[in-house]
Formats: sequence, C-alpha cells, structure tokens
Amino acid sequence: MIKQITTQQIRPGMYVHKLDCSWLDHPFARNSFLIKDMDDVRKLRGVKFSQILIDTEKGLDVDVRIATQASDPQPEETVEKEVKCPKDRQKRISVAEERQRAGAVKQEAERVITGIMADIKLGKRIDAERVSPVVEHMMGSVFRNEDALLGLTRIRQMDKYTFEHSVSVSVLLIAFAKQLGLEESIIRDLGIGGLLHDIGKMRVPDKILNKPGRLNDEEFAVIREHVNHGHGLVDGVETISATALEVVTQHHERIDGSGYPCKLQGHETSLNGKMAAVVDVYDAITSDRVYHKGQLPSVVLKRMIEWSGSHFDPKLVQHFIQCVGIYPVGSVVALESERLAIVIQSPEEGLLEPLVNMVYDLRKRRFITPRLLDLANQPEGEKDRILRLESAESYGIRPEVFMQ
Repeated sequence: MIKQITTQQIRPGMYVHKLDCSWLDHPFARNSFLIKDMDDVRKLRGVKFSQILIDTEKGLDVDVRIATQASDPQPEETVEKEVKCPKDRQKRISVAEERQRAGAVKQEAERVITGIMADIKLGKRIDAERVSPVVEHMMGSVFRNEDALLGLTRIRQMDKYTFEHSVSVSVLLIAFAKQLGLEESIIRDLGIGGLLHDIGKMRVPDKILNKPGRLNDEEFAVIREHVNHGHGLVDGVETISATALEVVTQHHERIDGSGYPCKLQGHETSLNGKMAAVVDVYDAITSDRVYHKGQLPSVVLKRMIEWSGSHFDPKLVQHFIQCVGIYPVGSVVALESERLAIVIQSPEEGLLEPLVNMVYDLRKRRFITPRLLDLANQPEGEKDRILRLESAESYGIRPEVFMQ
C-alpha cells in the first residue's frame, strides 16, 4: 500500500516508494529505497521534503515501533569500529600457488568488462548476469591470497586503461572491504560497483575520453557527466544493489564537498562511496596514462594522507595503507645490501618486511640470479632491509617477469 506521510514520521525500516525529484537533488543512490538507519532519516529530512510516499508492503508502516538496536551501524561507527580491529593478514595459500588462478581471473574480468562496455557503446543494457560470476571469482582469489591478484593488476597497458582500471578498482575494493571485515555480501556488491564504476564513460565521445593531453574546461565538464551516465545505466538494472550503485555515483565525491556530481559532504556520502573515492584516486595516480606517468605508490599514499580530512576519510586512508602496504606487491625496492628486489608478498605482520625477489646488483649495475628473501624471517647473519622504492623503468626491470 502506498501511503503519504510527513518527514517527521519517517523512521528506519520504512520503504520510500519514490522521491519526486532528480537523484542529483538528494544524497541517495536511488529514488526508491529502504530507510536503513537514523542517518538515512536525517538525510531525508535535510532535503526539505514536506511529505514522502512510502510503500508499506515493502517496509514498515507509521504505527510500527522500530527496535533501534536492529538498525545498521552508521558509516562513521563502522570505520571507528574497524580502526580497533587489525587486519587478518594470514594467507590461506602462498602467492606462488595462487598466481596462475589469479591470472586467469584477471583475464576473465577484463574480457567481461570489455564486452559490457562494448555493448553499452552499441546502446545495449548492462548484462548483470555476466558481472556477478567474475566478481565471485575475484573474491575467491583475494580471500585465498590477495597479493597474487593485487600484484597482477599492476601490470598494465596504457591503451587499455579504462578496462584495466575498472578491474583494478574492483580488486582493490574487494581487498579493502576484506581488510575492514565487511560481510561477504557487501564485499561482493562493492566488487560489482568497482567493475562498473566508470561504465558511464562509454557515453563520452572517444575524442575526449582518449585525448592524449590535458582536457580543457569544456571537455572536463563532459567527462564529469560520466557519473550521471553511469547512474542512468546501472539504476535500471534491478539485480544491481544500492551498494554497487553508490560506488558508481559517489566515487568522485569528496568529504569537504568539493567533489562531483552532487558535492556531497562527509556525512552525506556513504561508506561505500568513501571507500571507492580512495581506491579510484590511488589506482588512477599510480597508473601510466597517455598524458600522465604513474607515480610510485609511496608518493601517492603520502599525498593521500595529506588530502585526508579534506578529500578522504582519514581512518579509511589509514586502513587502505594497511591493505595495500607501504611497499605494494609488484613494487621495485632498493635494499641496504645494494640490490634491487621485487615485492612478491606483503608481510603478515607489520608493513616494512615483505617477501621480495632480489634481481639486480646496484654496484655492478647488472641483473643477478633471482633469489627470494623473506625480510621478516631472514637467514642467520643476514640483516637486509628496504631503503626506498625505485622506478622499474629506470633499470629496465619488468616486475611481472620475476613474479612468475
């Protein structure tokens, strides 16, 4: 039954039948949705509606008392809780055992998102049945050992940026959500949202999307519309959840209100949107583009710490650093022994002592026979440590060759 009520009668558990306005005029991903908690109630009252239509068959009626303890935790409460919970870094299997399966999963994901984006260009709808299985496979790989798939996502080709960025954001969101201890259903939806987060770019003219240089103001305005295009494409697919939709619509929002398209501030942006913003920026800045050379992860993470409190939630940034590590898998590091090594697997405790593969002698300036070294469990008499990150390109090193 559809019933009209005042905003003062709104409570968690009710189902909003429809908001009679554009989705840009309110902070929710859809115009029809379940009111989950008091944060949703405050947001609705802040939009200044005098009355709202609810569906009592899909949610609670005005005369039903709500058990407040049953409401979902607020995003801020979720982050606060997780700050006190250290990451479970134990790997189910070794990175070497998982790498082959991870490679197949990455190829499958790239094939699926490439096909979906091609369909969108042809005016077709999103085939959600193709998305869920590949996200399940990515989750399986991340749950067994996230380092294998995370390492492979760093192997990129500039001419495939849009597709590979979508896969990378999906994998990073899955790993990030796992690190935060979120439920598997939420992790799955975040992975779907990550894979589809830039789907709206298929509505942007290729000459702007693939321009080999900086965009002017008019072109950037066209690019920004990809979020609205993405909302229109994803919102019509019933099997895609509100969680995934929030990733699509909020990954360019910033907690100080400087983002787009809705200029949402911290309390107006969902936890899912805040996570997506962190992941999207990290992957974009560390990636090589036609007009942009990717920066070292350590440099990007330092900048993201500086942007905390204005662009990003500070606690989420700290958790993300714990997730990817100071020395992400696939990075080239200089050791105190004057050798270069490839980071193969993140440490199960701490952030400074990963498993590395030593491949280059800095004194003799030549490649050496690769040798694995676990910096956290070194042989007696060996006390090596990481001094800094280095550029693989500067030494002609292809990390993927030494990660097999």
